[in-house]
Amino acid sequence: MTDIPFTLDQLRILKAIAAEGSFKRAADTLYVSQPAVSLQVQNLEKQLNVPLFDRGGRKAQLTEAGHLLLSYGEKIITLCQETCRAIEDLQNLQGGTLIVGASQTTGTYLLPRMIGLFRQKYPEVSVQLQVHSTRRTSWSVANGQVDLAIIGGEVPAELQETLRIIPYAEDELALVLPIFHPLSKVEMIQKEDLYRLKFITLDSQSTIRKVIDKVLTRCEIDTKRLKVEMELNSIEAIKNAVQSGLGAAFVSVTAIEKELQMGVIHATRIKDVEVRRTLSVIINPNRYRSKAAEAFTLEILPQFSTYPEYLADDHNFEPIPNSQPAEIMSK
Repeated sequence: MTDIPFTLDQLRILKAIAAEGSFKRAADTLYVSQPAVSLQVQNLEKQLNVPLFDRGGRKAQLTEAGHLLLSYGEKIITLCQETCRAIEDLQNLQGGTLIVGASQTTGTYLLPRMIGLFRQKYPEVSVQLQVHSTRRTSWSVANGQVDLAIIGGEVPAELQETLRIIPYAEDELALVLPIFHPLSKVEMIQKEDLYRLKFITLDSQSTIRKVIDKVLTRCEIDTKRLKVEMELNSIEAIKNAVQSGLGAAFVSVTAIEKELQMGVIHATRIKDVEVRRTLSVIINPNRYRSKAAEAFTLEILPQFSTYPEYLADDHNFEPIPNSQPAEIMSK
């Protein structure tokens, strides 16, 4: 093949079909007609001389060649977006885009405040916040789809040499009770009191749940004896359940500031037990670093950090010595 047999539009269409599972939904997300999408796919298959979709089923399924083209296509699209942002930087923060990633708690309660401050100072910069699991967020940073992220979990082992992981802040997880619970009148409870509570938690695979279990185990508390009344899929749902008197829960202090001020839930302490986790900033030092990302890192992040000295160290943001940008496949 002497000429490149595909266009960026065709790659975008391929990516949309793979994400949506149908030609029609892909057309809707791209604001084009379904016949236009079908024609582009037909032309692409003709130019490559391979089928990209298995048309035997009801859902649009990629063939092996389709998966291969998609994996490279995503990298090409990301690099093109990176190029556009680098050119936009020439306007010296009079435009451009900042993409920040976060895990659930930080993305819901911490990042909106930080982004608000940044937007006050740089109103011309478009800011996107992507909230996903720690694992998915880490891969997005590694692939250059996100400029930087604040996470509360552990970076996947296969990415720990690719990403720069910088300690950022200590996040305290408080034990919260309904205000009419008998133990809410006690200034500090004993470890044994935990076995008499009914707990509301996130599912057992969540990052916060694993952190809580590890800390309690280290404090000689048998987590298997704790009575889990129900598992919910969001911090907001857990707070509402506690407020309604359905049980107790461990929740990040940043997530319950309003509820504590309003007096609708009670936070209590446990003798000789502190449940904390370290939040981290992650970046890929081998990817292009926009001026918007630098401004956010230097001017906004330190205002909320427990470890500002790590953010002030320029070494944390330099490319990793003797390394090439990793060819990473999205997970």
